[in-house]
Amino acid sequence: MPTPETGRTPQDRAARLAVVDPATGETFDEAPDQQPDELDDVVDRARRAWTGWRTDPAARATGLRAAADAVEAAGDDLAALLTREQGKPLAESLMEVARTAARLRYFAGLTPGTRRIDDGRPVHSEIRWRPLGPVAAIVPWNFPLQLAAAKFAPALAAGNTVVLKPSPYTPLATRLLGAVLSTVLPEDVLTVVTGREPLGARLASHPGIRHVTFTGSVPTGRAVAGAATASLARVTLELGGNDAAVLLDDVDVDRIADRLFWAAFRNCGQVCMAVKRVYAPARLHAEVVEALAHRAKTVVVGSGLDPDTRLGPVNNAPQLARVEQITHRALAAGARAAAGGHRLDGPGYFFAPTILTDVPPGHPVVTGEQFGPVLPVLPYRNIDEAIDAANGTDFGLGGSVWGADPDRAAATADRLECGTAWINHHAELSLAQPFAGIKDSGVGVAGGPWGLYGNLRPFVVHRPMEEGR
Repeated sequence: MPTPETGRTPQDRAARLAVVDPATGETFDEAPDQQPDELDDVVDRARRAWTGWRTDPAARATGLRAAADAVEAAGDDLAALLTREQGKPLAESLMEVARTAARLRYFAGLTPGTRRIDDGRPVHSEIRWRPLGPVAAIVPWNFPLQLAAAKFAPALAAGNTVVLKPSPYTPLATRLLGAVLSTVLPEDVLTVVTGREPLGARLASHPGIRHVTFTGSVPTGRAVAGAATASLARVTLELGGNDAAVLLDDVDVDRIADRLFWAAFRNCGQVCMAVKRVYAPARLHAEVVEALAHRAKTVVVGSGLDPDTRLGPVNNAPQLARVEQITHRALAAGARAAAGGHRLDGPGYFFAPTILTDVPPGHPVVTGEQFGPVLPVLPYRNIDEAIDAANGTDFGLGGSVWGADPDRAAATADRLECGTAWINHHAELSLAQPFAGIKDSGVGVAGGPWGLYGNLRPFVVHRPMEEGR
């Protein structure tokens, strides 16, 4: 019998996914908790839709431009829902929606080129490009819409269809995005599925999926890669980061402090390519700590729906517990909190913006990925020591060098072992550039034309030359 308060049977309730507002810690809505056995039909429909979608590049470009327009038209609704379930300030959600539309529009303008091979033989050899088939896009909770578009926009532009699975912590804005795009894209070209594990594992291992693209933690990425081997699907993994910011001895601390702070604390530090550790010259270390601690103590923390908020909550209870644990372990090991170091009183998943000093260099808050509003600042004696420390982890996503002499900073950045290095800023990406990590930070390339070709396979045609030509 349906219950009076929900109108659903107990069986229906068991198939729903509670969605929590991280600013309050309370459930505010639900999403379908789809089961792995539902994927057979979803993937089959994506395969059938692919047979038409792959044949008309002009129609794809038109569809993606219309999709961008539709996202912009629904921007206010998407952003409000994103803030409610993810926690970030509304202004940042609006930027994420704008980035989603921009990515669709960018990839609508890309088409793979045909290349002639001239190797001296009497044969016309031509490389053409063909789409792969249905693509599985598995997305985390920190940038649900932007990272989804980073996966499905190039996949769709290349002529593939996409089954998109968001995190169970942030399914609602992605479902709304899917509904918005369904008004302008052909049926089953993009399908959103939501649910708990093992839904993602089943999607990654599904025999009908030809490419699995995943963003998330290193352990989960390894599991996704293992699952995809069952069908020998192509894999693109954008995994964790532990980006180092190296400050040179000529740096103007007051001039860079704001940029450095927000490079670490945007989205409450829940950014794969955020600055997660700072190396400062010993003589400037105290000044850097003081400048960052002042900003941590004075930044407005609160609900993302409050227009005064600059820093929202940690997204979910398990991540809050992890941030708290890694911070308390550092403090117990001798670190000192120049700011923060504790949860904030009241409802929601709030952790005080934290600047740590006197941290043992090998502590997990330095060598791992805290993925929250906690930043260790470490002193160094010479630049070789700083570079060795910056490169001395299993991660290699990004890094930055900060100094008054851009040429000197660039020469130092060239020594960083990472996929992207910035000079006097951090974590800024162009839609046209490749994005890839090394070591445990990932496999494959996203962004720009490289992202498009990552969703295509070469098809070579040989034709003998006619005599006399």
